[in-house]
Amino acid sequence: MPKCFSFTATQNRCLKSTFSSRGLRSTFTDLKDGTIMHCWVPKSKKPTRPNLVLIHGFGANSMWQWSETVRILSRHFNVYVPDLLFFGDSYTTRPERTESFQAQCVKRVMEANSVTKMSVVGLSYGGFVAYDFAAQFGDCVEKVVICCAGVCLEEMDLKEGLFAVSSVEDAANILLPQTPEQMRELMGYTFVKAPAKVLPSCLLTDFIDEMFTQYVEEKKELLLAIAKDRKLSDLPKITQPTLIVWGDQDKIFPLELGHRLKRHLGENAQMVVIKNAGHGFLYEKPKDFHKPLKAFLLGTTKTAPSQDQT
Repeated sequence: MPKCFSFTATQNRCLKSTFSSRGLRSTFTDLKDGTIMHCWVPKSKKPTRPNLVLIHGFGANSMWQWSETVRILSRHFNVYVPDLLFFGDSYTTRPERTESFQAQCVKRVMEANSVTKMSVVGLSYGGFVAYDFAAQFGDCVEKVVICCAGVCLEEMDLKEGLFAVSSVEDAANILLPQTPEQMRELMGYTFVKAPAKVLPSCLLTDFIDEMFTQYVEEKKELLLAIAKDRKLSDLPKITQPTLIVWGDQDKIFPLELGHRLKRHLGENAQMVVIKNAGHGFLYEKPKDFHKPLKAFLLGTTKTAPSQDQT
């Protein structure tokens, strides 16, 4: 018997209305190669405002992840919020699964919207895409924000115990939950104080049905692609002013990876560590995230020393 009510689907409709009220509209771009990209774009682009691309991570769709950020930044920027391939309403029939291909698809969406200069913010998996975007299309990117994305990880880190899991396959089982018990495990890794402990299984099942049941195998392939043969020595040094943001208790991508990225980029980057926050600091400490984010994006390109947010 079909469900008569879905809290998650209802929240999706509310978020669509919220995005619309913030001046965004839903668009689809056919890249003519078997790829369809969905993106929220400004209803009316303002030439006096800079352009900003928000790239989501695994988990809930882009609206759930960026709703508060859109509320805060849409009055200052022309905001673009794409769905990456196999998330939301974006998909491809092509076999590529790398973050490089994801970045190329986002770039083509920006070109279709006549956006030639922009800053990019990437959250978790979206940080891998944002970093690659900045490396590939350096002349187009003004500033970069990398949020809790282990772009400096190496394949050997899994075997050497840096992570809570020892293989990408184990990570995929956590990041792509199919049962309420698995969802609770994921939220335990994501938050310092996991809300899933008090959520009924029916709500978790509803969320899984809406967010995690499509393109499961393709998403596993995305995870495999980011770790395969990955070496820090192969990672290009992006040249744009970069802000690195991390929760000090991140269990998905440990804080060491944030410090490693700061060392890799040197003086060109600044780092903000949010205290008493995990991988989900965007939800746990939204003010501590948005204050330095807004200051960095709206301020000068000069970087500052690393700092902690209490």
